[in-house]
Amino acid sequence: MTGDAISHAVLPGIVIGFFVSGSQRGLEVIIGAGLLGILATLIINWLKNKAKVQLDASIGITFTLLFAIGIILINMLAYKVDLDQECVLYGEIAYLPIDLWITNAGFSMGPRIMYLAVLNLVLVIGFIILLYKELTLTSFDENFGLVIGLPAGAINLALMSMVSYTTVSSFEAVGAILVVALLVVPPATAFLWTKKLTSLIKLTCALGIFISIAGYYMAYLVDSSIAGMMVAVGGVIFLGSALYKSIKPNSLFGTSTPSKPLEI
Repeated sequence: MTGDAISHAVLPGIVIGFFVSGSQRGLEVIIGAGLLGILATLIINWLKNKAKVQLDASIGITFTLLFAIGIILINMLAYKVDLDQECVLYGEIAYLPIDLWITNAGFSMGPRIMYLAVLNLVLVIGFIILLYKELTLTSFDENFGLVIGLPAGAINLALMSMVSYTTVSSFEAVGAILVVALLVVPPATAFLWTKKLTSLIKLTCALGIFISIAGYYMAYLVDSSIAGMMVAVGGVIFLGSALYKSIKPNSLFGTSTPSKPLEI
């Protein structure tokens, strides 16, 4: 749910970054999205801890408010930047190969998004490797992390910043709405099959890769939206897994039942 909130909440930051830089490629876009992601996290935590609003309500209020502000800004600034609601909401991965990185000398380095995606992958993997234990403790037992001296707040902000960066790097490909499904569907599906954290991470990565490849080729065969087909493939896999697990609860990675907690 927090990932859902951030994927919508970063929209005002992206629009402001577009307005400042005048381009989708500006560093200001990533910075703006990161700051709005952190702001969304702070608002959610404040509503939950200080205002005593339930977590789901805090998330719903925060992301709808910030997303609405982003849509308003698009309408207000549309004549100044190359940005529209359809681009932001749905994206279009088919156009990314023609968005080339051209050097000052005039050489084509290939699709610009490829470098952004590789950088994102390296940063995410490095972030997880460096802070795996800290992330595990603060995610599953924040109070224990505070007791042993971990800066839980700083770690949480770093995690939300990484989610924000991942979200904004995916906007051009799938848009604000479908990126939510790509954040949620693979781990949700993996959670049906295993309750062991390491297996969950590996299976999530495998599912994400399979969903992307299968969705791309199926969209090509039926001449449909690539991002939409990716999400549709993921949804079918999730529903199929849920149906199968309701009939045969034994997991490929061991017993996986709703009542069984996640093994760290």
